[in-house]
Amino acid sequence: MSYQVLARKWRPKSFATLVGQEHVVRALTHALDQNRLHHAYLFTGTRGVGKTTLARIMAKALNCETGISSTPCGVCSACTEIDSGRFIDYIELDAASNRGVDDMTQLLERATYAPTAGRYKVYVIDEVHQLSGHAFNAMLKTLEEPPEHVKFILATTDPQKIPVTVLSRCLQFNLKQMPQTQIVDHLSRVLEAEGVAFEAPALRHLAKGAAGSMRDALSLLDQAIAHGGGKVEEDGVRAMLGTVGDEHLFALLDALVAQDVQAMLEVAKLMDARSLSFDGGLQELATLFHRIALTQFAPDALLDETERTRLAHYATILDAEYLQLAYQIAIHGRDELSLAPDDYAGFVMSLLRLHAFRPERAGVGQTANTNAAATPARTRPPAEALVKAKSLKAAVSPAPTFTSAAVAVPPEPTFVAPAAEPSVATALADEDWHALVAHLPLTGMAKQLAQHCELTERTGTAIRLRLSPVHKHLLGKPQQEKLQTELQIRFGQSLRLEIDVAELETETPAERSRNKQRERQERAIAAIEQDSFVREVVDLFDASIDESTIKPV
Repeated sequence: MSYQVLARKWRPKSFATLVGQEHVVRALTHALDQNRLHHAYLFTGTRGVGKTTLARIMAKALNCETGISSTPCGVCSACTEIDSGRFIDYIELDAASNRGVDDMTQLLERATYAPTAGRYKVYVIDEVHQLSGHAFNAMLKTLEEPPEHVKFILATTDPQKIPVTVLSRCLQFNLKQMPQTQIVDHLSRVLEAEGVAFEAPALRHLAKGAAGSMRDALSLLDQAIAHGGGKVEEDGVRAMLGTVGDEHLFALLDALVAQDVQAMLEVAKLMDARSLSFDGGLQELATLFHRIALTQFAPDALLDETERTRLAHYATILDAEYLQLAYQIAIHGRDELSLAPDDYAGFVMSLLRLHAFRPERAGVGQTANTNAAATPARTRPPAEALVKAKSLKAAVSPAPTFTSAAVAVPPEPTFVAPAAEPSVATALADEDWHALVAHLPLTGMAKQLAQHCELTERTGTAIRLRLSPVHKHLLGKPQQEKLQTELQIRFGQSLRLEIDVAELETETPAERSRNKQRERQERAIAAIEQDSFVREVVDLFDASIDESTIKPV
């Protein structure tokens, strides 16, 4: 007997053996058990999710010799003939090959005759969206009021191309893509039943490659068994699919964190030597950034405890803002691969872009072009500059105000402020908070957090802020740590940042900025409206002023 491929051999023959699509199975089983049958059904979804399989199970449920039910016997002549494609009253039509109005007219003429062997004539029209417009029009009346012995089951991967007049005459069921966990479980059962040795990680690669299609997963499984000589091993599956392994991804991530460009290029060379897919590498890298971002903001979304533990380290040392940028670089890098001189060059440029936009952090290795002994002037100002800045400040302003000069305490030499001079740290007030936020070198969500807070209390060891409940989404751990670090650098001492979520009592820096911008806009509009030349043009041409085009300068 010839070999039967797994996708056909393991095609479900009843609702109980169907993998996934519980929402559709529930509705159909209830309709069959209660004999509440519609005359036309439409199954939509991507390839390999069970549209034709459901149509065959429905045909068996309608024509089973034991009666109409959601559990056809599977052994009567009607059930066995439908499974083998020989049942005379079960007609499958490929709309891609029979799309004209003449084909549809012949089908509808035959539909008027009573079934020969079964209870119903079941017409399954696959890829129905490929029918011509005239063919759709020809079937409208019959589709709305078919003979009692006729049931239509339409299937399509592109429901947007079906006229609404047809959609309104059908019960529509949208079949979902198969989750990877369900695909892995099903492949495991198939391999155990087939007596094939396998490694569980290999099935995860096959499930990912199937992209939600169970038929594609079984076809890939057939290929993997042949490739592995009767075994399904992870290394063999990865070589077959050309997928990038975790060791490459985390090697790239570790090199990115350490700002080691040479190590990143070595990983790219290794991938090139093994003929791995650079498109797949960028895709997996984007997925990894996505998982790390989830670990930062919603760790409970990761169900795998091992994965959550492994990514927690990266979630701590990578800024949330940079992760968003890195994700965009990875997905745009995939789009630009076709424009690159070759895939290797496009992949390397994406890696260099990830490195170029990586912010420097304390404790992180410097690049080859950076002097390790050099430190930014903001964190290690010379003592002479500090003395001059303090002297100039005291001479210009008798009251302690905030200036743009750095006042961090340098490690060596140590600068001690004169005892008679009031300290900026102890004199911080509400007005100073606005100036302080304007001078802090913050970016992204950390800057947004500072701008939407108001100062409530300043003690020797802590700064307490208040944030409106409207903006509580800004309270991420990375941005709080970043704001606290910048405040410690600014005041030159260890400070604890405390943020309460409550209704605000004063104007925040963000509100003040918006109010100033609104006032500038109103002044600009007033200046335009009061301009004599503008008024003359408006009167002469009966024109109006589009205020949205006026921008203050």
